[in-house]
Amino acid sequence: MTQPDTPAPPVGSSNESASAPAAEVRVKLFARTDVGQVREHNEDNFLVADLTRRSRGLLEANRATTIGAQGAVFAVCDGMGGAAAGEIASQLAVDILYERLVDDIGERAVQRDELARRLVTAIEAAGQRIFHEAKNDRSRRGMGTTVTAAALVDDVLFFAQVGDSRGYVLRGDQLVQLTRDQSLVNQLIEAGQLTEEEAETFEHNNIILQALGTSDTVQVDLTFCELRRGDILLLCSDGLSGMLRFEEIREILRASREPLEICKALTERANQAGGHDNITVVIVEFDGTALKPLASEEEPLKYRKYVLSDSSMTDTVPLGTAVPAGIGVRQDEITLDGPRPPSARPPAGWNGNAPAASPYDTDESINIPGTHVPVWMVVGIVVGVVVLLAGTAWLLLR
Repeated sequence: MTQPDTPAPPVGSSNESASAPAAEVRVKLFARTDVGQVREHNEDNFLVADLTRRSRGLLEANRATTIGAQGAVFAVCDGMGGAAAGEIASQLAVDILYERLVDDIGERAVQRDELARRLVTAIEAAGQRIFHEAKNDRSRRGMGTTVTAAALVDDVLFFAQVGDSRGYVLRGDQLVQLTRDQSLVNQLIEAGQLTEEEAETFEHNNIILQALGTSDTVQVDLTFCELRRGDILLLCSDGLSGMLRFEEIREILRASREPLEICKALTERANQAGGHDNITVVIVEFDGTALKPLASEEEPLKYRKYVLSDSSMTDTVPLGTAVPAGIGVRQDEITLDGPRPPSARPPAGWNGNAPAASPYDTDESINIPGTHVPVWMVVGIVVGVVVLLAGTAWLLLR
């Protein structure tokens, strides 16, 4: 796919012709959260917010609108910690995310790299706040939350991920997951120790390797895609993705263009499948003259990291340019604005080359919704799986 040498100016920039109608991005959206069939209360939360109008929630004006110069943000958070602690953690996450993104923006247009950086720092701030709340209140010990957030500016959608809630985009008939689960089972799949089929019945498939609140620091996985007219965004907690197969989710998304109908169909289907967890979905359809129409010769969507520029660097990498070899990231990790400082890079396990140990450092535990698992137990599980698979292979080859 041929891409421009420099990013297109944001919607509403001074480069637009005064006589020509301003290019715009329009969205239709809806969100829904459901307690499911098993849990007693709902620990999920979601965020849909117009950053230009400083407006959040499912007000009628927000459900079909034109995106302004400050962009928009959508997020799903899946809380954990038992009692009401998980609900508190996920509520803190969406509140802090929104407050940080609208703070001190003013009326100026927000640039891509700035929005991406603000998104990451907002999530980091939420993680610190939740960690300290849990540390200072014994009744909230162990609380945490996943977060999967998508922020939009002009035609670029950024994904920021901590945990195993997911972000997908449906383009035409193709559904693509544009986030990677930060979970034990996904790490084993990427290491070649489990197949996708084995993962469905894996005993420890609810262990996540990172969450907001489990440590005072987190590694935010930042990715992006360039939108096309008609693209549909799905953000969801694992109460949906853990109950429905990929093909089921795709068919429901393809069956309607109305976000409210899609949200209803997805949550009802997950409940029919058992509803073992809280179910939360956010659906956003994108349209407008600022988005390119889908071309048949385009490369398919894929997981692509966004590399934040180092503020001390003067040279940046234009949109669509591959990072030169040796700069510290994979060749297929395309950047918009230059290389990311080493201190902000994601851990090795999330670059697609090799699995890593737990991306965060805690003294005691790795979180499972509703409980704690000691680090030594997680390590034992991984070692046990490897030994079991190696022993099976040896017996088969005898």
